[in-house]
Amino acid sequence: MQGATSLIILLAVFGGIFYFLLIRPQRKKQQQHEDLVNNLKSGDRIITAGGIHGSVKKVMEEDLLIEVEDGTIMKIQQDSVVETESEEKEPEKVEEIEEEDNS
Repeated sequence: MQGATSLIILLAVFGGIFYFLLIRPQRKKQQQHEDLVNNLKSGDRIITAGGIHGSVKKVMEEDLLIEVEDGTIMKIQQDSVVETESEEKEPEKVEEIEEEDNS
């Protein structure tokens, strides 16, 4: 009887550790991604899972139309969006590239 009780306690402890180290962080990350995708709107700058940077032109039911370069429009799935860019980040990158080219 003593062995069975300690085994149950040990399994509960390992279950708790498993939950807090693996399941809970994954659910939190998934919820953040769902919030990101649900809050996309026209004009947002995004980065896709494939590394494509673009600006949202139209939000549809499951897809997005994004402009990746002057006039180039792509249709992508909303789930492929990894993050949004802030407007401050883009000019810095362009300036850094221009400085390297001038050297």
